[in-house]
Parts: sequence; C-alpha cells; structure tokens
Amino acid sequence: MRIVSGSARGRKLFAPVGMDIRPTTDKVKEAMFSIVHFDLPGTRVLDLFAGTGQLGLEALSRGADFVCFTDASRKAVELIKKNIEVTGFRSQSKVLLCDAYSFLASSPDTFNIVFLDPPYESGMCEKAAALLPRVLSKNAVVVCESRPDELMPQTLGELRIAKEYKYSNIKLTVYRNLPPEE
Repeated sequence: MRIVSGSARGRKLFAPVGMDIRPTTDKVKEAMFSIVHFDLPGTRVLDLFAGTGQLGLEALSRGADFVCFTDASRKAVELIKKNIEVTGFRSQSKVLLCDAYSFLASSPDTFNIVFLDPPYESGMCEKAAALLPRVLSKNAVVVCESRPDELMPQTLGELRIAKEYKYSNIKLTVYRNLPPEE
C-alpha cells in the first residue's frame, strides 16, 4: 500500500494485519482520484470509516488543504496516525476515534469531498448517507465504495448520483450537486 501520486508519491503506508480493515486497491484508488482530480485542490475532505487513512492521505498528497479522518476502531486510528507521520501531513490532518454517525450528527464542520468506505453489506453506507447532508458544503462531491449489487440512495440531501463505476467486485457511486433533470 502506497501513495500513488502527488507530493507524497511513492511513500509506503503501514498496512493492516488481519481482515478487520479492507484497504482500497490501487486500481480503485486511481479511479476515485481520476473522478475527483479537478475538485481536490484547496478542499476540505472527510475520510469517513477511514481504515488506514490512505484515501485521505492520497487527497492531501494531490492538493487537498485538510482531511478529517474518522474511524470507530482504535487499531485503525493508530494505523492512520502512523501513516500521517510517514507522509508528513500532521498539520493538515485531524484524526478522530469515533462512531461515524455521532460525528455526522454533531460535527460543526463542512466538507467539499467525502470518501465513504464502510464495511461492505453492513447497511452503514445507507445510514451514514442519511446524516451526511448536514456536513456537506454547497458543491460537495461524495464518493462511496460498495459491492456492485448494493443499492445506494439516489440522493444525499441536494446531491444526486452523477455516475456509478464498476470494477470487478467493487462499485463507486459518485454524488454531485447536479442541475435538475428536465
């Protein structure tokens, strides 16, 4: 596992031991960042269900200003902190050991880009999606990783599904603030 592009390109990240954390593959990560490439510079990013923190760290490497990492696992939070040190993004990061739903329900912050990568088939994506609109900036982009057969909500507040991409056993659902359909 490594940073693929940007200022921290090539830096190796600490990987999880066991199957509690499922890191995003390099192929899917490249696809995600191709999708949000032009949205990244100068943004505030939320890496929800952060796991290793690799998505948020990739965003920082590619020009995001700030990333908030959240995870409910103490092991994951320790891993995220180690990976932040490896990449040198401590001043641009905040790491929270917390339940994603509590964070979404109480955070005073708003974000331009959200990476939503909960455990598959857990119903967590749908539950988080219901709370997500309160932390989204006006023209936010949300990228959700799930199984290809998992049904995603059509809207997140004012955001609608802009496109879905399938990569073997992974689906990326991208939400954007689109003009109303005619």
